[in-house]
Amino acid sequence: MEQKIHQGRNVKRFREMLGIKQEALAFDLGEDWNQKKISLLEQKDVVEEALLKRISEVLKIPVEAFQNFDEEQAINIISNTFNDQSNGYNYYPTFNVNPIEKWIEALEEIKRLNAELLKTKDEQIRLMEKLIQDK
Repeated sequence: MEQKIHQGRNVKRFREMLGIKQEALAFDLGEDWNQKKISLLEQKDVVEEALLKRISEVLKIPVEAFQNFDEEQAINIISNTFNDQSNGYNYYPTFNVNPIEKWIEALEEIKRLNAELLKTKDEQIRLMEKLIQDK
């Protein structure tokens, strides 16, 4: 007897095993997503391939895992997600990053880019002043 694969439920299983809330997954998928849409997605038998690929990137789980979920296989995939460091300590990545931390990172990047733009603008002004003086 062949068991039917329920891709939405598989997304839910992996998300839960990784300790990621629906809200956090929605945030990582982009502004078109919210908790309710994730809940509806997790009820679908079949999830569009492009969306599965995006979820795969966010959760760092191979697309095939959602398409061919098997309890034993899932445990192997999850355990392989964690990197064993050469010093013997296990590294457990943070999957559920606080949205505020993401905003702070984005603001810091914007600040850095603004500083670069100001520097470029200052250089252009200096060049124009030099051109004017040379005339």
